This record gives sequence, structure tokens and C-alpha cells, in this order.
Amino acid sequence: MPFFRGTILDTNSASQVWTAALGQLEVEIPRPNFETWLRNTSALSVGDGVLVVTTPNAFTAEMLEKRLSGSIERAVEQVAHQPLEVRFTVRNSDSYGAWESPDAPAARDNRSEREDSQRARTSRFRPEFTFERYIAGPSNQMAHAAALQVAESPGAAFNPLYIYSQVGLGKTHLLHAVGHKLAQRGLSVLYVSAERFTNEYIRAIRDGATEEFRTRYRSVDALLVDDIQFITSKPQTQEGFFHTFNELHMAGKQIVISGDLPAERIKLEERIQSRLSGGLIVDIQSPDYETRYAIVERKAVAKGCPLPARVIEVLASAPVESVRDLEGGLNRVIAFAQLTRSDIDVELAERALASIGSKRAVKFPAPDAVLAAVSAHTGVPESSITGSRRDRRTSAARRLAAYMLREESKLTATHAGAVLGGKDHSSVLYAQKRFEEELESNADVRKLAAEVRASLQKGG
Repeated sequence: MPFFRGTILDTNSASQVWTAALGQLEVEIPRPNFETWLRNTSALSVGDGVLVVTTPNAFTAEMLEKRLSGSIERAVEQVAHQPLEVRFTVRNSDSYGAWESPDAPAARDNRSEREDSQRARTSRFRPEFTFERYIAGPSNQMAHAAALQVAESPGAAFNPLYIYSQVGLGKTHLLHAVGHKLAQRGLSVLYVSAERFTNEYIRAIRDGATEEFRTRYRSVDALLVDDIQFITSKPQTQEGFFHTFNELHMAGKQIVISGDLPAERIKLEERIQSRLSGGLIVDIQSPDYETRYAIVERKAVAKGCPLPARVIEVLASAPVESVRDLEGGLNRVIAFAQLTRSDIDVELAERALASIGSKRAVKFPAPDAVLAAVSAHTGVPESSITGSRRDRRTSAARRLAAYMLREESKLTATHAGAVLGGKDHSSVLYAQKRFEEELESNADVRKLAAEVRASLQKGG
């Protein structure tokens, strides 16, 4: 049901609009931006052409208006079927539901900053990011098992543990799951993004508070650092990170780090890379269809909206690139049903996901780009990959190409077979299955696949 300008709607309607918009934004904008600025927002009201959204403090409201207002209003217009102005207000936690505008007195801003600083000094783990809610499959089984082992034997099993993958495949979920488990055992755990580590390190130097910084980071039982690639171009921050890492490691404290590339490919100081290589390095690949199905089914139930099997199949088959995209698609389907007051069926799901499919399609690498990337990373000429040679090296490269054409370019088995020199669809499916088995059991194969995928994402 569209929201017509001039109509006064209840808080529940505003919440539906904002939930749907957040589902769209979570797919479109970088995860650090979404987590930092949008995760803790909520809708207050909608009417007279205005959607009012609440934020935890004035700084967040200001940043949303300055940096993300365009993307936000486009997402809101798409789900509400009409343009809506989005205004941000600040939640006043001392007034039992009262609200104040972003231009509230400076004293209120200062208090909000103090509260934010205090919250930043405590470990906070998202309640839904637990081991119990993590769907393990062939693509992430080793990372899941390693994280669970670390949570059970901190400082003794794998230290450090380094987890890498593309964006949105579950690295952060595993870090939070480890944090939950260790905190339940009474251990002092600190989870921090590399961006926050950088900001706090710079602030400590600027304010002459380096001793407090060292105490905070070096007195914990476990340090969990997300998105380490953020510090690659920051030598001073790397210096501070190295000494923090070294101090904790020598004391037998657990360190878990995530990144978007294999450790040796991230441009960190050699001594930091050496420390990472001395632990366990595991990766997470894109989930296969069965895992995507299980993820959608579990998340739908968690949202209080169990779905028919055929609708889950539509979502699991959607042309998305990550677990986060899957959840964004699920949010979109649920919100679409709520906003149109319709039952969720296959037709509705396909309509809700239509725009996502069109956006994703332009991102899929071209088949010739896949062949070029596989050739570059394996050293096997493209002519051999698409030819009839059957030696071990060429066959391995061909299996990798078949897998990438299916998973990254989203080609049908018949189309992939044509790209590979006229192979029939059954040969492509067999090659894909063989490669998926190798992914599950061979770390070198997983590393090669990650490198090819990263190359394709960067355009060569």
C-alpha cells in the first residue's frame, strides 16, 4: 500500500518503511558505514511527506544528513513508492521517550559524546551473532570450526586466528560469536573494528593519553579486530597495532583478526604479516545453494516470518553476492509484503527482488574476464583451458574456470560449457562439483579461488 503525501500514519507504518529502506541500504552501502551510522537508528513517524528517523546522538544525525541523505531518500522512495523527505532527530534517553532535534544545546551534544566514549570502552556483541545462529556449510566449515576451537581454548588452540573473505560472508558474525562465548566464561574481551582502533590510537596520541590506550588494549584476555585492511596505508597505526599485538601474544592472550584478503596480500608491515602467518589462516567462500537456503530459512524464522519452501528457493537462487545480500533480499520481501498488505508467495518475492537482480547483474564479471583471471593465476593459457588437453594442471584450471563461471558470472551450465570450448552442461556441473569438494578439503585451492575472485572484483 503506497504512502500518500499528506496522510498521517502510525509508528508501525513508519517502522515498516524504515525497515524496508534499511534492507535496501544494507545491500547498497559499505558495511562499515551501515554499521556505524545506520544500525542503531529507528523510525518515529511518517506523514505529510516526511519520514522522521531517530539516532542515538547529534553527531550521527549530522553525519547521516551530510554524507548519506541522498542514498537514504532514494531507498525510502523506492520502498514507499513516493518521494519522502527524511529528517533525523536525536533520542533523549533521560526523558522516557522524549526526542530532541539535531541542533539541541551544546551541553546535550557534549553529554552524548561522553556517553559514546564510555560505550566505546566496553565490548559489545550483537545478540544475534552467536555460534548457534551461524549456518555452517562447505564454504565456511573450516572457519567455523577454528573459531569455535578458539572460543573453547583461548590462547592455546590457534593464536592468532586470521579469517578472510569477501564482504558480507560472515567474518564479523564469527568474531562476535567468539566474543559471546569468551565473555560467558567471564573473560575480558574487546571487539573493535580496525577503523575504531585507528581513531582511538590517533586520539590517544593527540590528547596525551597513550598510557590509557595501552592499558585498555593490553589488559584484555582476548582482542578481536575486524577489517584489518583499514590500516594498510597508516604506518603509525600499524606501529601501535604491532606493539599491542606483540604484548598480548607474549602474554598468551587470544587474538582473532579478520580481513578481506589472504594475510600475505594485505599491505601490512612485514613483522605484522609474520605474526599472522604464525597462527592459523582460514577463509570463507561464497555459500553454495544449500547453505543459502538454510541461511534464508533460519533468518526468516528468527524474524518471526517463516516462509514457504518455494519462496525460500527464490531467495536462495537470487543473484546476490553475500550473506548480507541474502538478508537484505529477505528484509525486502518481508517489508514488501507488509507495505502492500499481501501474503508472501513466489510472485511477490520475485517482484520484490526484481530491482536487486537488475542491479547485481551489471556487477557479474564477463566470461572472458573469468578466463583471463584464471589463466593469470594458474599460468595455464586460455587456449588450453578452453581446449581438449587433459593433463592434471590444465584440468585443475578448467575446474576453477567452470566454478567461477557458474558462481561469479552466474552462467547456466550450458552457457559455461560454451565458454569453455563447447563442453556439455553435465561436464560443467561435474567440474563444478569436483572443485567445490577441493575447496572444502584443500587450503591452497581455497586461497587460489579467493585470489581469482578478488582479481575479478578489482576488474583484472
